[in-house]
Amino acid sequence: MSYDPYPSPRDPSPWDPTPWDPPTPPHRNPCPPAPNRDAYAPSHLTYPWQPAPPPPSPPRRAATRAPLGHHSDLRILRSAYRWQRRVATLTALGYFTVFLVLSAYTPSFMTGTVTDGVPTGLLLAVLQVPVTWLAIAMYEGTARRRVDPLADLIRRQAALDAGRKEAR
Repeated sequence: MSYDPYPSPRDPSPWDPTPWDPPTPPHRNPCPPAPNRDAYAPSHLTYPWQPAPPPPSPPRRAATRAPLGHHSDLRILRSAYRWQRRVATLTALGYFTVFLVLSAYTPSFMTGTVTDGVPTGLLLAVLQVPVTWLAIAMYEGTARRRVDPLADLIRRQAALDAGRKEAR
């Protein structure tokens, strides 16, 4: 056996692919897809003990309303709750801040008397308790008037959405 350094182009190399087996690109699957087995299933029961096939599921209807997370009710509820917190907090803290500023910058006003022996500072300090009660009453009032109806609406919609998911 001799070695030919210049083989003729007609002589196939043992490492060349055969003409009937072309090389496949690496991104393609050389195996054909498996056939659909249901296409070959008989239309009748082949064995008497074989269970009946399940009935086809009814077609799904498109939702008539967007699900709960896709509308602005939660955003409205958050903004109402944020407004409620701000009003109540600013009422209580605002009065306390005014009391501290008056105590620091106008000591003559705070030591002056309102009635017989009652200084203005003491009266303003005692009024902090009713102002705090007022802030709590405002918080509850805005909750009943603005926040609770929105929360009830969202709860009802969530219950309807949950019922729709169970019905599917």
